[in-house]
Amino acid sequence: MMNMRKAIIVGLDCAAPLLLFERFIDRLPNFRRLMDRGIYGKLESSDPPITIPAWTVMASSRSPGSLGLYGFRHRLNNSYNDIWIASSRRVQVKRIWDYVSEAGGKSCLVGIPPSYPPYPINGWLVGGFITPDTSRDFTYPPELGEEIKGVVRDYAVDVEFRIEDKRGLIREINQMTENHFEAIKHLATTKDWNFFMFVEIGLDRIHHAFWKYFDEEHKLYEPGSGFENVVGDYYELLDRKLGELLEIVEDDTVIFVASDHGGKAMKGAFCINKWLEEQGLLKLKRPVEKVVRLNDADVDWQKTVAWGWGGYYARVFLNLKEREDQGVIDSKDYEAMRDEIAQKIMKIRGPNGEKWDTRVLKPEDIYNETGGDPPDLMVYFDNLNWRSAGTMGHPNLYLPENDTGPDDAVHDKMGIFIYYDPRENHKGKVVDMNIIDVAPTLLEVMGLPVPADMEGKALLSY
Repeated sequence: MMNMRKAIIVGLDCAAPLLLFERFIDRLPNFRRLMDRGIYGKLESSDPPITIPAWTVMASSRSPGSLGLYGFRHRLNNSYNDIWIASSRRVQVKRIWDYVSEAGGKSCLVGIPPSYPPYPINGWLVGGFITPDTSRDFTYPPELGEEIKGVVRDYAVDVEFRIEDKRGLIREINQMTENHFEAIKHLATTKDWNFFMFVEIGLDRIHHAFWKYFDEEHKLYEPGSGFENVVGDYYELLDRKLGELLEIVEDDTVIFVASDHGGKAMKGAFCINKWLEEQGLLKLKRPVEKVVRLNDADVDWQKTVAWGWGGYYARVFLNLKEREDQGVIDSKDYEAMRDEIAQKIMKIRGPNGEKWDTRVLKPEDIYNETGGDPPDLMVYFDNLNWRSAGTMGHPNLYLPENDTGPDDAVHDKMGIFIYYDPRENHKGKVVDMNIIDVAPTLLEVMGLPVPADMEGKALLSY
């Protein structure tokens, strides 16, 4: 085995620079300690800044286009209705732990999306939040599941956060996080590992469920709710758990704290399919009488030019003759129609006529390759401040809430990172970094070669 340094990636899903580095930093002594001796700053996420693909981009230094992953769900075979969900089986590229294994090292992985179904690695794997539950195999090797359950009672990979019982949700998230870290500390102290990476999903759930209670600028801010301190208290919990972890790892271990994307207040949701219908681009055989998913609306596909998917960003698909079963756009007209729709989207204004900072992306313009099932257009309404509502039957284009359940936050392109090397004192140097540069950075500091086909570069070469 090569002379390999140990390294840990502390993954905090949705950690936001404004909160970790500014608003709550005086309450976070362990994060502060790493920042004061390390390098830290904003970590620019992938396009799109979505949990899947972002964590895989981080671990592989491959773009979403190269991965063929544009979110959780994707069209199947250019179907109007059939989809596939991003699972571990869809990741066909090497990640940090694969290179560690090739060098003779072992890895511990906990909660890294997508990790269901669990897959063989040279080491130990505990599944993440897409795992249905722990009654079935959620680890590799399979017997590790019983070991985890022996250490942590009622181990849960995730919680349902779009619920009304907020006090119960706080207890669930806090307990889940405590349990996750008990499992992490168990693996860290009982396994012979060279690389360790885990993702704590609880912060993402806290942001989405409780942002409006502390942020006075939030459109739905609720003063006097009793939940004002939930987000800050959770950051404190993470800081305590980080401190416990630092106490048990070897003194020479490199620590890399990172988020897959950031978070910010959600201003509302924009009804992309209602707008497309108003533009004459999406046709229904009969009006919908209640709020329904697009799949449940009676779409006249033989007269429809374009339709959209909801989510933190919008995916817009064009109905192309040579591609879709009931396509209406000739290939010679495709680019002109795509440009026309993009220009119309860019002119959309907010509910009070305010100008939006909307981005409309063509996949081939931002990726070296576009594998899988890319959309024709990727839309960030008002720089992701407004999510996309894919459902139909709403009375107007603008919704104050998410259309699929309570949600206070949206994704932000800028997440966080902290790089800490106990051998070096970088004196709190502030540098912005791209998520695609994380894998080459970790390989380089561990003393492993950086593959020439990685799309990023190591931080220390900036």
